[in-house]
Amino acid sequence: MAKTAVADIIIPTQFERYAIERTAELSAFGQCGIIEHSPVFDELAAGGGRTVEMPFWKDLTATRQLLSDSASLTVNKITADKDIARIHNDAQAWSVNHLAKVISGDDPMQAIVDLVAEYWARTDEGLVVSCLKGIFAAATMSGNLLAIHSESVAGQSAATRLNGATFVDATAKLGDRGDRLVAVAMHSATEAALRKLDLIDFIPDSEGKAQIRTFQGRRVVVDDNLPTRAGSTDGTVYTTYLFGPGAFAKGAAPLDGTPLQGGHGTEGVEVYRDALASDTGLINRRRYILHPRGVKFTSASVAADSPTNAELETGANWVRVFENKNVRIVAVTHNN
Repeated sequence: MAKTAVADIIIPTQFERYAIERTAELSAFGQCGIIEHSPVFDELAAGGGRTVEMPFWKDLTATRQLLSDSASLTVNKITADKDIARIHNDAQAWSVNHLAKVISGDDPMQAIVDLVAEYWARTDEGLVVSCLKGIFAAATMSGNLLAIHSESVAGQSAATRLNGATFVDATAKLGDRGDRLVAVAMHSATEAALRKLDLIDFIPDSEGKAQIRTFQGRRVVVDDNLPTRAGSTDGTVYTTYLFGPGAFAKGAAPLDGTPLQGGHGTEGVEVYRDALASDTGLINRRRYILHPRGVKFTSASVAADSPTNAELETGANWVRVFENKNVRIVAVTHNN
């Protein structure tokens, strides 16, 4: 009697593509356009090295000149700069013992296959949050930060809380680009406080099923991994972020074209079997870019080939290179 093996369930080339596409669909940051998957960044991630450089021309800022028959024009220059993104190299392995399958009466490996995309979606969201902590710890991003919080409960008022008026102040940090902000990420406690004020709206999705939360016309992402801290006296300080479309660029190197020697699968997705231990395993590897546009990663404090989340949260590793209003992110520190 023939039996179904993991190799029959998992076709590595198809599984990797499915995982990438499904991860984007499941990511809350991807659903609302904060993360933009770009073919250009796919190509950059597929290259060698630890970082990729993206040169650009800085805007012309010379003042107006008048023609004169007695004076020559002042010649100005055009200057260049570059954004730098770090390439991430992640991997994860899962193993299932035959006895666990027999006792449970279910197929744990099939469950792992179904849950892999959700796992990577959460990983991407965690990486985005770490990047946000890091870039706003950098002095060059102070122009994109609105700090209205109080360090004590006694000092809290409408002016220190997120509401319609203070949200307008936050969008104004980008000047005439403020109307391009399309999404807002907040802690669940902040979302609850706004809901009590009847400031959260719910609209049906394209299929008329699940309801989508919006605040001031912007789609809401609720994530309890966003920064919170105790006030220096008492109370709590929360950080909420506003985003323009494609604030983060993502690209993934295709690893499904490189077959493994001595194993089943590719560099991206490998299936192995330890017959003596009755273990079946799945290894999923990723090489990708997930980068906040306009804030270069300096790698000033990175110990290994890929930065850890803690290193992404280090302000010394980030420097803004775009003009403030061209960086599509604003942070607000506030009370609830």
